[in-house]
Amino acid sequence: MGAWSEEPFGNDTSADWAQELADQNTWEPVELILRAAAIYGEDDDDLATVAYAAAEVVAHGLGEPTQSDSYTLTVEAYVKRVGQPSPELISLAARALDKSTRPSSDLAELWEDDEAWADAVEKLAEVLDH
Repeated sequence: MGAWSEEPFGNDTSADWAQELADQNTWEPVELILRAAAIYGEDDDDLATVAYAAAEVVAHGLGEPTQSDSYTLTVEAYVKRVGQPSPELISLAARALDKSTRPSSDLAELWEDDEAWADAVEKLAEVLDH
């Protein structure tokens, strides 16, 4: 994972996944990632990385993004097409984010001792817990 920032779309893996949303018209691709991460996210850093980004897509759908920049333009267009996420998807995003970023996860180990990453994850978790 080539990372340039602690933000959800601050790495190659998530940026590439965001491009896959360009032709999508339902929440299904986000839901599929979040479902997998809610089960396996703790043990798969690539899946966890994309789940972190997928949770951010849900935050965009709520109108409360934690990252808005050139890396999220595709996400913003996607959310305009698909509308607001369901309460179930919001809950799933919160669970997947927790599983993927908990201290024992592979992804958290990659970001060990990076307070900015921990703060970014916490900020997103707070949005999803509303």
